[in-house]
Amino acid sequence: MAHVGTRPTPVGRPVLTALAPVALAVLVLSVAVATTVGPSDLGARDALAVMLERLGGPDSGLSDLREGIIWELRLPRAVLAAVCGAGLALCGVVLQSLLRNPLADPFVLGVSSGASTGAVLVVLTGVGAGAIGLAGGAFVGAVVAFGLVLLLGFVTGGTTDRVILAGVAATQLFSALTSFIVFTAADAEQTRGVLFWLLGSLSTASWNDVVVCGSVVLLGTAVCWAAAGTLDAFTFGQDAAATLGVSVVKVRLLLLVVTALMTAVIVSTSGAIGFVGLVLPHAARAIVGVRHRLLVPTATVLGAIFLVWVEMGSRVVIAPQELPVGVATALVGVPAFVLIMLRQRRRSA
Repeated sequence: MAHVGTRPTPVGRPVLTALAPVALAVLVLSVAVATTVGPSDLGARDALAVMLERLGGPDSGLSDLREGIIWELRLPRAVLAAVCGAGLALCGVVLQSLLRNPLADPFVLGVSSGASTGAVLVVLTGVGAGAIGLAGGAFVGAVVAFGLVLLLGFVTGGTTDRVILAGVAATQLFSALTSFIVFTAADAEQTRGVLFWLLGSLSTASWNDVVVCGSVVLLGTAVCWAAAGTLDAFTFGQDAAATLGVSVVKVRLLLLVVTALMTAVIVSTSGAIGFVGLVLPHAARAIVGVRHRLLVPTATVLGAIFLVWVEMGSRVVIAPQELPVGVATALVGVPAFVLIMLRQRRRSA
């Protein structure tokens, strides 16, 4: 498989340490701005006032209705977009290094397709609807798909290219199952709602979703950051990693499980949002290079900021209707990916 890259770090650690508070401030400001988008006349100052009040600060001075719009509707949606963007970008970083494939993304393991099948099965056929609901069905489907990929990869040799091929096969299988279920469904309104979710939607975001996704992404980030040195070793191949004392099979399985879990939880709440995990890792490498101790936090913050703004734009571009977030990320991600590839080509020339 193609190498992800080994060029020196373009930006030094002291500079990045100084820029870290700025990046976090931009993220907080982005979330605040996202809460201003909608039919009600609310500004970023109102959003910040509500956030400070909920954190124990002074009263926001807003009515209960206006405060509820910010706290119960818009703010969970913006925060969930940040969490999902951070998680997807992090998964992309890990998979591209672990599988030594610059085109790997969080959905290469078939997790997204499995989640889609599980969600569609629950909503359109009613299987398990009373017990687990759409998000639960999506998570179960994602776990089943990932289990199938691991089984196929192990049976066929267990190498990274076999895992990728198993992921491609699982993706096609579960995509076909999803299409079959949707095609045979009788309720057109339900079908339309499910199709909108499949393309990516954060319209039903709640604080419960934020807590669940945030906890999983935070835990996954801690694990991946702790394994930064190991990921550096994987960049040079499995043999080089083994020579450096890395338990290749155990570490690869652990990181694959962690990324699959993060992707499953994210997809179960937001639907399939593509290109974040493919494009943002390359953008982060263009800034900090390939050292994962810097790459992991950089990619997570960039992913969070990116998805907050794209989700916000998806509510504006065809207002009063909403553009599915997955469509918006593709429209933005494809040109961005082309620019990144052209830039890398010029640097390597």
